[in-house]
Amino acid sequence: MGRILALDYGRKRTGVAVSDPLKIIANGLTTVPTHELLVFLQNYMVKEQVERILIGLPRQMSGELSESMNYIRPFVARLKKTFPDIPVEFVDERFTSVLAHQAMLDGGLKKKERQNKALVDEISATIILQSYLESKRT
Repeated sequence: MGRILALDYGRKRTGVAVSDPLKIIANGLTTVPTHELLVFLQNYMVKEQVERILIGLPRQMSGELSESMNYIRPFVARLKKTFPDIPVEFVDERFTSVLAHQAMLDGGLKKKERQNKALVDEISATIILQSYLESKRT
């Protein structure tokens, strides 16, 4: 049984989350400098079986795609070329940063810790993955 990997892709860094093998729980894995992401994923997939990759789909409040898609599309093309047997799926990521900040507040993190953008990206990837997992259960 393979895991599902979720990416909150950004220009500088990318939050990474992964499911358990039963695909019940989403866990934050790490944040990776975006220019090192493909190498990180190749190394990770040597150790772990991944059956699907989710990419946060940046939409504006109107529902239109964000300008961020201009740099996400080329990455997804490279990702599909590098891992041709693994399906890649987009998942709406609206509000994930807001939800990540709220989770940090609820978790009692101090202001300095809440300003850690890498942690926000990792939590955002976890929220993307958990919402996907929950949508598949219903």
